[in-house]
Amino acid sequence: MSGRDAVRRPNREGMSLIELVIALTIFGIVITSAVAFAARENAAFQTAVQRISALRNVRYAVTMLVQDLETTGTNVPINQPSLVYGDDDVVVFSADYATNVSPDPFAVFYDPDAPNGQVQAPAVPFVVPTTAVTVADSLYSFAGMSSPAEMLVFYFAPDTTTVRDDDHILFRQVNDGAPEPIARNLLRLSGQPFFSYERHVEDGLGATRLEPVPTSALPLWHEEPIHLSPADTGAVSWPDSVRAVRLSIGGSNGLEGDLERRVETSRLIALPNAGRRAQDTCGSAPLLGSSFEAVATSLASGDPAIELSWDPAVDEAGGEGDVVRYVIWRRLNGSGDWGDPYLAIPAGAAAYTYVEASVQAGTIYQFALAAQDCTPSLSTLEASSWVVVP
Repeated sequence: MSGRDAVRRPNREGMSLIELVIALTIFGIVITSAVAFAARENAAFQTAVQRISALRNVRYAVTMLVQDLETTGTNVPINQPSLVYGDDDVVVFSADYATNVSPDPFAVFYDPDAPNGQVQAPAVPFVVPTTAVTVADSLYSFAGMSSPAEMLVFYFAPDTTTVRDDDHILFRQVNDGAPEPIARNLLRLSGQPFFSYERHVEDGLGATRLEPVPTSALPLWHEEPIHLSPADTGAVSWPDSVRAVRLSIGGSNGLEGDLERRVETSRLIALPNAGRRAQDTCGSAPLLGSSFEAVATSLASGDPAIELSWDPAVDEAGGEGDVVRYVIWRRLNGSGDWGDPYLAIPAGAAAYTYVEASVQAGTIYQFALAAQDCTPSLSTLEASSWVVVP
């Protein structure tokens, strides 16, 4: 055998046409399957994102309604109705919801940016949105001043900015202020109102129960502005017995057809403070019986200040002995109303002195004092003389 014959030659045969076609077919199937899988995953992801967006939108609307409606009746004077108006798309209620004065011991929330016109009862009547009904046509009082309980309004209105004809916007309004949009792309549930109501009824045998208010009985309107007045009877008084509001709401991603994603929910919102009256836990309203003085003074730094002083109330040093704090108000010369409380001082001292340093030179101030017991109830106010800050 020659050396040339002993060397093995490499096999230079390539793929046949059939093998190439088979390979390309398999590759195409793999690529097509991978692309289809990725497309399905992307579509599922987009669907989930859109559904979550709709869910978050509805959840925010529900959260706002629950947070605010549950304050209905909080620190509301006895002559001011708690639930003022209720229909299938709007609800109006009273609550001492917010204050812009940090030591206010009564309001539910503190908001330093809240306008003065939105931290106490309405100063002027206003029309309930979506209706022709005027409310707050009476001035309510609380311990000799305007009520600290503002009126809050939630209502649904059609959204004319979308392509759909069933989209709604949820608005929130305080007193006669400008409505604030809370959530969009909200829908009615089929055949159901946005708001329905359940009232507290007695069966005549001493037992009580919650009973849905028929749709035919809406709207509920506390047409008599003064709660517990002789005219506050019959259908007019129905709002006084409402103890829960049911919210039925749907939400979408704002699209139509196959692109639409919807969520639906129904929530019964209890009104734990509605219908509550001041308790006599600590007996009758406290007696102050102390003079209240305010005099101009200066701090060690030389800055101007006003010193407030008073003796313990009659019902702290003696009497019922149930005073737990003293509440102070402040107003400027020319102000017609005391507004929200300015300060709260715990009881328990032999004599009381407080130096108010946040005053402006050349300004005239007046202060008022009331004792508060554990009910809580307030005494009548004792006003100081006007003080000119030098």
